[in-house]
Amino acid sequence: MTPSITKNALAALEITGLRKTYKNGRTALQGIDLSVLPGEFFALLGPNGAGKTTTIGILTSLVNRTAGSIRIFGIDHEKKTADARALMGVVPQEINFNLFEKVEDIILNQAGYYGISRTEAQPRCQMLLESLDLVPYQNQMARILSGGFKRRLMIARALIHNPRLLILDEPTAGVDVEMRHETWQFLRELNASGTTIILTTHYLEEAELLCNRLAIIHHGEIVAQGSKKSLLEMMTHQTYLLDLAAPLATLPDLGLPRVRLIDPEQLEVAIAQNEDLNLIFRVLERHGIRVQSLRNKSNRLEELFLHLTGRTP
Repeated sequence: MTPSITKNALAALEITGLRKTYKNGRTALQGIDLSVLPGEFFALLGPNGAGKTTTIGILTSLVNRTAGSIRIFGIDHEKKTADARALMGVVPQEINFNLFEKVEDIILNQAGYYGISRTEAQPRCQMLLESLDLVPYQNQMARILSGGFKRRLMIARALIHNPRLLILDEPTAGVDVEMRHETWQFLRELNASGTTIILTTHYLEEAELLCNRLAIIHHGEIVAQGSKKSLLEMMTHQTYLLDLAAPLATLPDLGLPRVRLIDPEQLEVAIAQNEDLNLIFRVLERHGIRVQSLRNKSNRLEELFLHLTGRTP
């Protein structure tokens, strides 16, 4: 359930006027504002180079901001960096642990960075190993893990200190379909238990299925932010693919400006939200064109993404 949004709600993450300009003059962030409430499963979407990784780099103190403020559950990220970071767990896009270290040790050693003894961390480590199906590998070197299990290990490492906010940067990139769905289920349960999650992903299906609210960043600016429902209402058209019963060499003049022949056996049709698709079918039938089947060209979130950025994710 999406948390109710009130002016008095203490945000899990509050970013105000965040800017980043590099020494070469390139501006990666142009004063973004972003708010994520406790308990949300939030998606930050954008094409490559949009500013997602720069934002995460600033949150993890790997990148210095040029201007702006960040608060994590009300704690000033700049003035009390250690306190703010202790509330976060971060799963980066790249594998960044010692491949020649044992799986269990990678998780337990991470706990030490937060002042948690191995004895104290051991029960939580075991619980994470079990939840992420890593028990068979806990005493093996990490290098033997598949790509999907390496990503699971990074999630376990990020959660060992029981953070209130988990930030996931492309957590299922390169993961097979079965493992991706299992990871989604784990994250749903984690979110249901109260952990706030921020997800960046190129799989728009992932954001569609998991997230309550989202923001789309493009050229270092937030171009849209809100609930899925409110953002999808911005779309004025929906695109369908129509499979034809018989191939067409050319498309006759139908008097329909948003219908085009993609290949001899397929039409693309864009209709307004209040437009009746049956009207288009009737026009096609009058011209002897029979439709065998139809489907959405892409999911609604993907269409919104393309509408706002003009490119693929």
